[in-house]
Amino acid sequence: MPVRFNTCLLIDDNFIDNFVTRKILETANFADNIIVIQSAQDAINALRDGSVKPDAIFLDIRMPMMSGFEFLQEYEALDLDNKDVVKIFMLSSSLNPTDMNNSKSNKYVARFVHKPLTLQALEELIT
Repeated sequence: MPVRFNTCLLIDDNFIDNFVTRKILETANFADNIIVIQSAQDAINALRDGSVKPDAIFLDIRMPMMSGFEFLQEYEALDLDNKDVVKIFMLSSSLNPTDMNNSKSNKYVARFVHKPLTLQALEELIT
């Protein structure tokens, strides 16, 4: 699979989930750069100060301090040139229909993906 993105930001508080997701993204040659941030607030700060400029984001829903949906509210308020073209994928183990519906109705979320990420699910995201 050819590289699809320059920089992918993975936002998840779980170390093991990050390890697995990163390995799958690397195996699939999904992005040239994969940046892992374990806090949604830290990710907002990195986006705000321009130290991270992703064109794809994998975002967990359930995180302490700031959830994935709270991240999306903060993201909406950011002044970023490419905000409308960044692909955000909600990556969650949640089976709650409300989470899935809220993901689908958010204009920044391209797709809801169940954890763990698989190569097959990743292929479906980019085709």
